[in-house]
Amino acid sequence: MGEAELGSRLVHAVAMSAVRPSKHLSLCPSVQRLAVSCWIKDNIHKKECCFYEKDSSKEDVCKCGYSKTEHPAEAIKPEDFTGASWDIHKHVHEVPTDAFGDISFGGVGQKLGKYARVSTETRPEVLYRLLTDQWKLPPPNLLISVTGGAKNFYLKAHLKNMFHRGLIKVAQTTGAWIITGGTHAGVMKHVGQAVRDYALSNSVQGKIVAIGIATWGVIHNRDTLVHSEGCFPAHYLMDTKDQGRLSCLDNNHTHFLLVDNGTHGEYGVEIELRSRLEKCISGKRLGNKESGATIPVVCVVLDGGPGTLSTIYNAMLNGTPCVILEGSGRIADVIAQVSGQPLSHITITLIHHLMKKFFGAEYEGFSDLKILRWTKMIQDIIRMSHLLTIFRISEDSHADVDVAILQALLKTSRINASQGIESWKRQLELAIAWNRVDLAETEIFTEESQWKSSDLHWAMFSALVGSKPQFVSLLLENGVSLRDFLQDEETLCELYRQLPSCFFLRKLAKRVLSSHRGRRKAFGIRARPRMSQGETISLTHISEEVRHLLGNFTKPLYSPPTAAYHFNMTLEETSMSLSKSTPSSQSPPKEDKPEPQRDPGRDLFLWAIVQNNKELAEIAWEQCRDCMSAALASSKILKKMAQEGSDADEAEDMLELADHYERHAIGVFSQCHKNDEERAQKLLVRVSHSWGKTTCLRLALEADDKNFVAQSGVQALLTQIWCGELSVDSPVWRVLVCMVFFPLIYTSFLVFRRDETIQRDHDKREEIKTVETVTGSMHHITSGSLPQLKPLSCWSRLLSLYSSPQVKFYWNIVSYFAFLFLFAVVLMIDFQRTPSPAEFLLYIWLVSLVCEEIRQLFHDPDGFGFRKKAKMYINELWNILDVLSILLFIVGLVFRLTTELFYAGKILLCIDFVVFCLRLMAIFTISRTLGPKIIIVKRMMMDMFFFMFLLSIWVVAYGVAKQGILIDNDNRLDWIIRGAVYEPYVTIFGNFPTNIDNTAFDINSCSMNGTDPLKPKCPVLNENQTPVFPEWLTIIMLCVYLLFANILLLNLLIAIFNFTFQEVQDNTDRIWKFQRYELIKEYHSRPAAPPPLIILSHLYIFIRNTVLRKPFVCKEFKNELPQLEEEELLSWEALMKDRYLQSTQQDQSQSTERRILDTAQKVTAIADCLEREEEMDSAAVVKRLAQLEKQAIQSTRALQWIVDCLKSQGFAPTEPQSQTSATPDEATESLRSALERDDGFHVNSRQFRYPNSKVTRFPVPEEKVPWEVSFSSYMPIYYVSEDGDDHVDGSEPGALDNFRNPGGRTGIRGRGALSCLGPNLNLDLVLTRWQDSERSVLEYLAVWDESRGTLALPGGPVDSADQLPLCLKRTLGKKLYETLNEKVSEGTKVSEGYVDDCRNTDNAWVEATVRNIHLDRTSQVMVDINNMVVSSHGYLQWREVSGKARLSSNQRDSLRQVALLHNRKF
Repeated sequence: MGEAELGSRLVHAVAMSAVRPSKHLSLCPSVQRLAVSCWIKDNIHKKECCFYEKDSSKEDVCKCGYSKTEHPAEAIKPEDFTGASWDIHKHVHEVPTDAFGDISFGGVGQKLGKYARVSTETRPEVLYRLLTDQWKLPPPNLLISVTGGAKNFYLKAHLKNMFHRGLIKVAQTTGAWIITGGTHAGVMKHVGQAVRDYALSNSVQGKIVAIGIATWGVIHNRDTLVHSEGCFPAHYLMDTKDQGRLSCLDNNHTHFLLVDNGTHGEYGVEIELRSRLEKCISGKRLGNKESGATIPVVCVVLDGGPGTLSTIYNAMLNGTPCVILEGSGRIADVIAQVSGQPLSHITITLIHHLMKKFFGAEYEGFSDLKILRWTKMIQDIIRMSHLLTIFRISEDSHADVDVAILQALLKTSRINASQGIESWKRQLELAIAWNRVDLAETEIFTEESQWKSSDLHWAMFSALVGSKPQFVSLLLENGVSLRDFLQDEETLCELYRQLPSCFFLRKLAKRVLSSHRGRRKAFGIRARPRMSQGETISLTHISEEVRHLLGNFTKPLYSPPTAAYHFNMTLEETSMSLSKSTPSSQSPPKEDKPEPQRDPGRDLFLWAIVQNNKELAEIAWEQCRDCMSAALASSKILKKMAQEGSDADEAEDMLELADHYERHAIGVFSQCHKNDEERAQKLLVRVSHSWGKTTCLRLALEADDKNFVAQSGVQALLTQIWCGELSVDSPVWRVLVCMVFFPLIYTSFLVFRRDETIQRDHDKREEIKTVETVTGSMHHITSGSLPQLKPLSCWSRLLSLYSSPQVKFYWNIVSYFAFLFLFAVVLMIDFQRTPSPAEFLLYIWLVSLVCEEIRQLFHDPDGFGFRKKAKMYINELWNILDVLSILLFIVGLVFRLTTELFYAGKILLCIDFVVFCLRLMAIFTISRTLGPKIIIVKRMMMDMFFFMFLLSIWVVAYGVAKQGILIDNDNRLDWIIRGAVYEPYVTIFGNFPTNIDNTAFDINSCSMNGTDPLKPKCPVLNENQTPVFPEWLTIIMLCVYLLFANILLLNLLIAIFNFTFQEVQDNTDRIWKFQRYELIKEYHSRPAAPPPLIILSHLYIFIRNTVLRKPFVCKEFKNELPQLEEEELLSWEALMKDRYLQSTQQDQSQSTERRILDTAQKVTAIADCLEREEEMDSAAVVKRLAQLEKQAIQSTRALQWIVDCLKSQGFAPTEPQSQTSATPDEATESLRSALERDDGFHVNSRQFRYPNSKVTRFPVPEEKVPWEVSFSSYMPIYYVSEDGDDHVDGSEPGALDNFRNPGGRTGIRGRGALSCLGPNLNLDLVLTRWQDSERSVLEYLAVWDESRGTLALPGGPVDSADQLPLCLKRTLGKKLYETLNEKVSEGTKVSEGYVDDCRNTDNAWVEATVRNIHLDRTSQVMVDINNMVVSSHGYLQWREVSGKARLSSNQRDSLRQVALLHNRKF
């Protein structure tokens, strides 16, 4: 591969990584469909029945649910077939899917969705690739699984609106995927309506992703979706009336996964695959990163039945937070009612009551066993309060569902802190990914969380790269230091690597390539076919590109980097990546030079500006030290990029942002000028080291910021420079008098600035003395503390007078008038063949003018370079006139010195005199009155040029037609032009032609054959010697011509001039003030002597600069301040910037638009409150009735308890008691246990699923755990695990009655997975040591538990608490095991007793003893353990004793007690 191809690939790769795929990389639709179809047919399958067996209950229907005609031919067996009966596992197999593509539901404004029929065995990873790679869905930042009632249910209007609004808001702001059942019923229908409402109101914004996962076999009208090559689109008809037991797809979902298990009419097929897909997505990293937080999942519940309760239970067991909407109905309301209550209050009776209340007629079909099981589930759900969030309208009146959803996720991650997870960091990472700064403010950055600046650097980087300005502001407010964040150059380079698609990125890539080519040419390296390690990039490339945008007159912003970065751009990866490379060992050593400290605010501001990001740039600008220079530099950069860019829309945005920062610069400078004029003027000409060692004034001029330069403060500085050392208040006539009679400067006739300063100081001293005399007190600022200024000397006054740019200008005017007078005299009076003395003087004068023009061309105090300076010189109109006049003079002089061209030379000199006179207009540019008028004249000349083009069309059209009619074949070119152009032109001004009218024809005034060169040719004559042309036609043509040319076009010209005048008049003053700078700078640098004496000054300048090499230093336009003074000035500027921003915010808050917006928000809030009040009135009544009912039940229970107590004392009841759902004994015991119990019962021992088995425990609610409480329906299963097999037996051996779990019922009998009945002893060993000799950190020895995949304390089953478990012998080694075994009895017993273990049963349980052995750091045992830790490769680890320990809950409690034992905070 050649160098050219290599370069093109490099630039192409960067461009491809920087563009949006939808705009630049989109393929034609047919190619995309073909690619998607091929991929789906290769990777996605469906289920198909391959064995037809007639269902006895239906005719011609297989047991799979499909009819006989829907089976393939090979599936239909002969009638005498005697094979095996139909089995779904054997007779349903996978084949390539035949239903996929786009789905259209029709209707107004319908949009295409995506769908695919997938098998239940499809791997979730394949489905995720289908969604992201083939259907082009961006990876989610959040997964919202909506579940609940599958049938249509009523939802209150306000709750419905809040759910719709909140769900869409959270999906929109976080970039979430919403997953539902996908059918047009129940909660799925509500989700679809929410998506529809959003689509109708936000047609331009990105759409919400709503994925429906439904069962293929229950979809109505699914035949329209089937096509072997896919449907693009498939027209699906929603027919809810005739759907029967089937369901229609919801037309508002965007994507559908239709799960197929080969059967028809069977619901719930999709549940398992949906669960696996959600688990797969939750395992993906946020933002496709290699590390960091995973995609969070939240379950939102509306309504729902028993199946929804199981879904909630399983989701919470898997750590998924659930948000339940109170008021949505059924199981959601049941859980909402008991949420927040103590577990002792959630009884079987209460659940019976709530089920009857919210389920209505359905309650009659619920058995007591089901109620018992559901009670246990609800208790477990309430126990996991960190995963449960109840959204109540009455409580969350000022919040929406979106806040509840996101708070649920943050609450979950916060609880995980007890497991050693960095919860705060995860919460912040989620909030940034969701772009929800409101949650970060209220939930994360609280008094509980203590952040260091370094802890938030990753968050700042993520917020900057993700373009989330609100988070950047929040992080800066909470302690992030930009100096620490951008201290490393690698961070800044990484930010530039992550730039989004922008003009600067493409320019930077080209610069990297050109730099690489230059190095290869310099070292003679041949182009390689591939770039394996990428291209090197550093801050130098960024600095060079920024310098190009600012201008070459600036210095590089960044010094050469200390580390290099690689710019990887290959064809395989079209993304741009920068990777740090180690400096070469052969690189030359660098000198130790003190590098100037970078301004982090400047770096961040520049990074935001080059990508045209207004929000981030605004935040960074507030952090800049040199804010005014930054604003003007950004204006220059943006205007330069807009000029070079090709995207018109992007250029318009850049220009708008440039104007915005020009206004910022104006605001800051105005504030500075109001506060202190002298300091403000210093800011204008101060050398800014942060922005290429240039000045604010120079940046404003280069950026063409006319509004900034036109400010009174800037103009005051220019006026001060214009007057030099003279007072700006000195009248012009006095200056002119002193120019001639200079001795007057030694009197008070002409005032100098030094004199004004001395007078002000004197007046200040006198004022201080007066105050001291009156008050009788001494002030800190005395007359002796003020600086003493001396008056100017005689020579200084004379030098200041004649070196003033104002005086130079007046002398040059006099000199120029003298030059024109001499030129006119020579041309009119003294122009001889032999030049006269006056003419020689004229030549010398011109030579001095030529020398001055050359000096102006090469005079470059700003360091523009000759090319830039020459371009600026040519762009000036007056310089063009100077060059033209000089060239004409030289040509005329050459002609004049030759005999043959003597007269031609004089003509050229006369024309040159006109040009010199036009140049005289430049003297008016300094005038405030005439200067703006010259600008108007320039604009009118441009208008007149285009008008003359329009007028020439009419002139030539009329002239050619007239000449052709009147004159026959005239071949004299001069008379042709005269008749066709000149005469029609002068006709406009009233010189009407006489040859178009026969009455004015004179044959003697013309030549018959055109032989007389002084007469025009006669028109065609008849026999009577009169013209034969149609007189009526020529007169009509003249009238029409005059009508259009004289009346229409001339009035059009007047109108154009009037429009130009009105348009430019408002801006002429601003433009004049901007152009005034160049004139002042020209005369400031101009020698004092006027032409022709100026040639002596040119000779002096040449000797000083070239021979003596002592260039002049000008501090009026560029002044480098001492460091201390500059720091003080910048601090004052920062204070003025804060005042400006504060005033701007006040103006915005008091603006009409802001007031209207605030009023609209208040009206909306009032309307919402009124709507809530209407609904809450009825809700309050219902709630009060419920409380009364609850109190009645409690009273009944109390009375029942009193009756039972009386019965126990021997008092018999006078009448039989009414029976409740539970027996009196059970209710009494349950209530007594609830009143007497302080601590909760075992929880792990009552989990439904017994570990490592398929056995399910009998449900034991909280109130039925104690053995003392009667539980007549308690029927636990018997289970014993032997050799890893599950043995279930309903018998109850008599030996079990001798062993009863002291913790209460567990729902299972037998010994389970434990080794014996009764207590099973376990020993947990806590080996501790001090990390160092100062005893600052206490550490413990942890062992990696392979079965759980976590760390654990070393321990295991034992026969005696004084011996180590035998299983530790392999872990610790025989020698170390024996040594520690001898020390076990000497260890401190930390705790001992019953353990809530998931293996416990009614007849077998675990009892654990925890012993602590503290080891001396210098002991031999400690040395042996350390050697074992090193050789274990992470199997053994020393960990700090702290709350971050990743252990089980029981072992964490033991570790907490060990910390207390050693007086350490846990």
